[in-house]
Amino acid sequence: MKWTRSQQTALLLKPSLAIISLLCIGMFTVGCTKTWTNNSANSTMPTTETAKVEPLRVAVIPWQSAEEQQKKLQPLTDYFQKSLNRPVKFQITKNYETAVDLLATEKVDMGYLGALSYVQCHERNPNIRPLAMPIEQKTGRPWYTGVIVAKSDQGIQSLEDLKGKRFAFVSPSSTSGFLMQMMALKKKGIEPTRDFKTIRYSLSHNKVEADLINGVVDAIAVDKLSLLRSQEAGKLPAKNYKIIWESEPIPMAPIVINTKKFSPQTVNQIRQALIDAPIGLLDMSGSQSAGYTLAQDADFDQIRQIYNELKSIEIPAK
Repeated sequence: MKWTRSQQTALLLKPSLAIISLLCIGMFTVGCTKTWTNNSANSTMPTTETAKVEPLRVAVIPWQSAEEQQKKLQPLTDYFQKSLNRPVKFQITKNYETAVDLLATEKVDMGYLGALSYVQCHERNPNIRPLAMPIEQKTGRPWYTGVIVAKSDQGIQSLEDLKGKRFAFVSPSSTSGFLMQMMALKKKGIEPTRDFKTIRYSLSHNKVEADLINGVVDAIAVDKLSLLRSQEAGKLPAKNYKIIWESEPIPMAPIVINTKKFSPQTVNQIRQALIDAPIGLLDMSGSQSAGYTLAQDADFDQIRQIYNELKSIEIPAK
């Protein structure tokens, strides 16, 4: 998958006419949700939504440790509750698959998913659609990359050198911690079940890094942003750990919503709250962002293409 500079720039600028129309409508629409402070005089929501007293339920894939991520989510929780005039509850799931299942089976209303897990969720339930995705603070772009990182003292200089080594992925549903690396390995004719000594799924990006630091594995698949944060914290110094491969750009993890559960006005209100979020507010992964940009299903077509090519391949832990 190769994205040209123009394609990368287009990712920032290509919201569909339908989304733009919704935003225009939203500029003239009175607040759509009933407040949970009983200020019902300002509510214009349909009866089916005004009757709800439950909070907006949001499933979040694990990115950092659950405790750390939950703590970092509190300012975002406060912002959403104030902007939407309703309670909001974030649920950090134990793995990617649980978040997908909660959304696909409509047990939650919204979600923060990786690009691949969104594709998987939309495949199961077409009502799940992207609203927005965070803009990376360091690059100012709504995309990032996946990498393979190895211990410098293991003599691993290339993908071919991974043969016979112990390797850890994040999750079979991780874009930057599995899918992109698997495509690169396939192109090199490397089959993990045959060529790796052991295969491990660490279930989150911080845990896969911990497995490398603790000597459980010799190399890992992880996203570069997580790696850079760990390097800045002194956990994965560049002199001891090296990047041996880096992917093409990946769309940032989208915030998605079940469009069947809400009126178009309410969907637009939630989307607008994301777009209006102040710069510096931590995103749902607990990472710093430069706000949000619009997202649409077509943004993930290239990820969908890779997924369809690899979906029949199973790589069990060993």
